[in-house]
Amino acid sequence: MAKGIKSNEPDARVVYADIIRLPHWQSPTRTPMSAYERAAQFSSFNALAGYEDMVGEEAREVGSFQELTESEMEVLNQKISLIADALENGHHPVLKFTYFIADIAKVGGSYVTMTERVRKIDAVGKKIQLFRTVGASKSYMELDMDKIKDISGELVNYIE
Repeated sequence: MAKGIKSNEPDARVVYADIIRLPHWQSPTRTPMSAYERAAQFSSFNALAGYEDMVGEEAREVGSFQELTESEMEVLNQKISLIADALENGHHPVLKFTYFIADIAKVGGSYVTMTERVRKIDAVGKKIQLFRTVGASKSYMELDMDKIKDISGELVNYIE
């Protein structure tokens, strides 16, 4: 008979001779797994799941908010006043807004341009309400006047 792996170990066949010929135990309530199911238990897994997404998010660049100069702010205020006058007269002009949207995951954001019909102006809350609806509640979209970079359209294009 052969000895164990090391010279000072006893032979495993001698040590386990009383149980080596016993039948393999199987559960009476569960069916045995197929070879495929058994192999699946030991298949590799992705230890770095989500790592590529995290690296991609870190590499994604966002822009920064640009403060308006005094002259740009004055022009924007004139355009907003003109829009308010049009709304008082019952007109709802279609205008193109360029505004800043903050990024939800990082510091910064991006400038977006959107064309939409103006519903009303909230001078106290400093918001422009548009006819576009958002969310499950279907509430009207509002733009913060502080985040607007430019307004253009037939009504306000002559102001520069």
